[in-house]
Amino acid sequence: QVQLVESGGGLVQAGGSLRLSCAASGTIFSIDDMRWYRQAPGMQRELVAAITKGGSAYVADSVKDRFTISRDNAKNTVYLQIVSLKFEDTAVYTCNAEVVPDGKTWWVQHDYWGQGTQVTVSS
Repeated sequence: QVQLVESGGGLVQAGGSLRLSCAASGTIFSIDDMRWYRQAPGMQRELVAAITKGGSAYVADSVKDRFTISRDNAKNTVYLQIVSLKFEDTAVYTCNAEVVPDGKTWWVQHDYWGQGTQVTVSS
């Protein structure tokens, strides 16, 4: 079993910065893609950023000038740096990881989700 635990959320003034972290633990051989989603009240969940094991990154066009995704494979952790926070960034941010539990069966991959961390931006 694998657990994903996010941290770093909170209440921030507009214009401020945050660094979200998501650490994976448990039965892990390797982690392929890792992603950050967010869901604002009354809105659908949206993908904001993704990163491969090799470090290739995707960031949604709507936030690419302010959001940066990175990861530390040795720590099984993915980060989301957010600068110049806006009121509309208020949402629950949740990480997702594609985990390979056993190297002997490297083609077997399971999808895991964190519990989410709340980011609230005050104007």
